[in-house]
Amino acid sequence: MPSSAVNPDVRPTLRFLQSLSTPVLPAAYDAPVAMSQSRGAETDGPGGSPFDTAASSVTRFAIEVVAWIAGPWAAAVVLGAWWWAIPTLVVLVALPAVFNTPGDKTVTGVPTPGPIRMLIELLLLVVAVGGAWIVWPTWVGVAVTVLGLAMPMAGLARYRWLASGAPPT
Repeated sequence: MPSSAVNPDVRPTLRFLQSLSTPVLPAAYDAPVAMSQSRGAETDGPGGSPFDTAASSVTRFAIEVVAWIAGPWAAAVVLGAWWWAIPTLVVLVALPAVFNTPGDKTVTGVPTPGPIRMLIELLLLVVAVGGAWIVWPTWVGVAVTVLGLAMPMAGLARYRWLASGAPPT
């Protein structure tokens, strides 16, 4: 709509509303977009890494969920007090959420070298399998163990990339 056809009394309001429709973001928000566009979103796996696959993301997430449930439960059982479940859950959720390797996920918290990220995921794997054997029936322990064996096999390319220090792609 040309501005000459608008009542002069509403022009400042229209300019204000138009300024709201223009996003103003800090320069930090431009970097991830530019990096994603330069690599090409079609090469990125589900988690953001070009070496990540749907199978590795699904098995890794399933192990995380099992660790978040079985880990605190097992801590409460082994240590004999229910309140141990709370700090255990906080640590198990915070570790993978906060410490990320740049280029591995679409959202990066504290930049962490690839081998450290692998240790965090190994810790979650051990907690998931161990916790499942402690608090659930044997058949669930077997199922979680099989899932735990599938996780590194499904994400072998990603783990090689992380072990090499996760160089830029």
